[in-house]
Parts: sequence; C-alpha cells; structure tokens
Amino acid sequence: MAEVVAGIDIGGTNTVIGIVNKQGDILAESTIPTRCQSTFSVYVKNLAVEIEKLLEGLGHEHTLQGVGIGSPNGSYNLGAIVDAPNLEWKGILPLCNELTKHTGLPTVVTNDANAAAIGELLFGAGVGMKNFVVITLGTGLGSGIIVNGKLVVGHDGFAGEFGHIVAKANGRQCGCGKKGCLETYASATGLRRTAFKMIADSNQPSMLRNVTYDKLTSKMITEAAQNGDPLARAAFEYTGLILGTRLADLVAILNPEAIFFFGGLANAGEILIDPVRRYMEEYMFPVFKGKVRLLMSGLQNKNAAVLGAAALIWDELEKKKAN
Repeated sequence: MAEVVAGIDIGGTNTVIGIVNKQGDILAESTIPTRCQSTFSVYVKNLAVEIEKLLEGLGHEHTLQGVGIGSPNGSYNLGAIVDAPNLEWKGILPLCNELTKHTGLPTVVTNDANAAAIGELLFGAGVGMKNFVVITLGTGLGSGIIVNGKLVVGHDGFAGEFGHIVAKANGRQCGCGKKGCLETYASATGLRRTAFKMIADSNQPSMLRNVTYDKLTSKMITEAAQNGDPLARAAFEYTGLILGTRLADLVAILNPEAIFFFGGLANAGEILIDPVRRYMEEYMFPVFKGKVRLLMSGLQNKNAAVLGAAALIWDELEKKKAN
C-alpha cells in the first residue's frame, strides 16, 4: 500500500484539495467552494467527503496518513483559523480537531506562506538547505522562515508576518489597520500604488499614463517595464529599494543561506530582483555581504499551495516518528 496525505489550500472563494505522495507528486486534485457554505461544520464535513472521493478515485492501493492545510490566519500551535479577514466565519475555528473527528487522522494547519516554506524545504529548491526564507509576493506579502531545517512558528503560531513590519512610519494604509506596512509597498498591490502615484506626480511619458487605477495591474506594469517604459522601471526601482532595505534587516536577524521569491509579482524576474539585490547589499551589515542568494521558488510552476500543505503534514509525521 502506498502512503499518501491530503494537502488543502483554503482560499477566500475556493478550497483546493490534493492527494500527494512522499515524492511530492499530486495524484488527484479537486476544488470545493469556500464561500456559501451554511456553517463552518458543514464546510469541514464537505472537506472530509471530498478527500474520501479523491482516495476512492485512486483505488484501494493508497492509504491516507494525515491532512495538511494552508489557510489565511492559520495558527500551527492552535490548530485553528483565527479571525481570517477573507473568510465568512469569524473567531477561532478549531479546524484540525473538527477534521480529525471526520477522518481519524492527524491534521495540521498553518498560514499559506509557512506552508510554501515547508514545501520549498521538502519538494522545491530548498531541498538540502537548513536556513532560508520564502517571500510570497501576491496581493500582499507573506513569508515563511526555515531555521535549522525547521519552520519558525513562534509563540502562538503566527511567526513570519514580514509583510506587516513597518516600512515607512505613518505610510500607506494597510488592510490590517496599520499604516506603512511593507506589503503596501512590496506586493502586486503596492506596485500598482507606486506606479499610479508616479503617474500623478510626473509629466514623464509612459504607456501607462491613460490607464485608470481600477484597470491598472502589476502585470501591465511589468510588461511596460520589460518594454523600457521609464516610469514602470522607476516603480520597480522604488519597490526594490523598499523591499531590499527590509531584507537587509531580515538577513541581519536570521542569517539565511537564501531567500526564495514566489507568487505573481515574482514572475517579473530580474526587473524586480535586480534592484532588490542592489539595495539589500548596499544596506546590509558588512559581515553578510555577498553571502545571501536571491532565488526563484522551485515550486513556482507547480500547485505550490497544495504541495506546501502536503509537505506540512509529511514533516509533522516524520517528527512524530523521530520521537
């Protein structure tokens, strides 16, 4: 019998479920809606039913060992989702206990960036590394931190909120309620805000000038920069300055071997990474200069969210064996 786990990625609209083996192959996958479920209990029951359906579709030669979940505001230590802003249910949702009642199997949960870090460690470009950081660059900015081969979860399971360190005091309003958070500058949303402000503050010619803010996307800015648009390139330069200086601070604290970039904005490649690297090196404590590699995620073209969640439970099962 082949051992497998379920990896679950909970999004605000849909939830993706995959059955994953030890080699990081997704053997089966499906999606159920996250929204419009009558109650949280019904949602968890539907998750269990869907996992069972996927297993049945694979035949009887696979045995499920556990369930790993990546979720917004997922607390590893509590085994719960805590006040996730983009989910319908509020408060502390005891996800792991509820799902274990249905499956009888160990279940772990963490936030999606932490799951991505474990996925990088077991299945991605971080294999063989013991100290690295994964930076997820999407609508916001998330991070997962690996130290001595282990995920850093912190006192109550929420460690790694690099996107919510203060990049500028009293700066841009963040969705978390604070002002000046890093993700308001270094994310797909942050890049849009930067480019639009530069358009407003300058008469410089740009192919983006007649695009309204509602229609402006980070992909459009990336394409403009790739085509030599000076304003789009300036937006990336500023984003690189903000992110690079903050990464210099992060390196001083963690001394990682590498920093991996993942997510839609990371697809900009060297247009983003080049200024990030320059400013990180410029502001870095001298002993660390030239030692930290900036790399693209090895999971960038895979279903990283499902693989990360699966890696989380594989890692948990290995820890239990070791004890």
